[in-house]
Amino acid sequence: MKLANYNSTSEFYDACKEMQHHEEDPEFMFQDYENIPKGLIGECWMSDTIFEVLGALEELDESRQEVFLIWCDNGHHKLSEGVVNDLIRDFENDYIGEYESEEYFAYEQLEQIDLPEFAKRYFDYEAFDRDLFCGDYWIDNGYVFYNS
Repeated sequence: MKLANYNSTSEFYDACKEMQHHEEDPEFMFQDYENIPKGLIGECWMSDTIFEVLGALEELDESRQEVFLIWCDNGHHKLSEGVVNDLIRDFENDYIGEYESEEYFAYEQLEQIDLPEFAKRYFDYEAFDRDLFCGDYWIDNGYVFYNS
């Protein structure tokens, strides 16, 4: 079964029940799924908002979809609660950009500060990026996000 073939959670569950019509009280297990944020589905449950979130995901351009899934799966957001538009807005606010490493991000942050060139020669970029990613930011797969 493919979620894309259904428009709502109830429609999907009805199709599942139809498939298991010989059982009085069927138990549904969702063991194989992909491109669905972890907060929306588990082995034996599915969020009521899953179709709304997946619809919003389709509206993002393709390059943003992967980044959105990474952001969703970080565990800081309860995807099964709240409004989808708020979720997208929060993602857009938290997403900073793509960087080769934490150090490259730290370097760019420092470039935005008006620091004299002689001071930059002595600056400890490793310590700075370590501090940045201890609290205010996080990185996954090269994508940097604000830790809201």
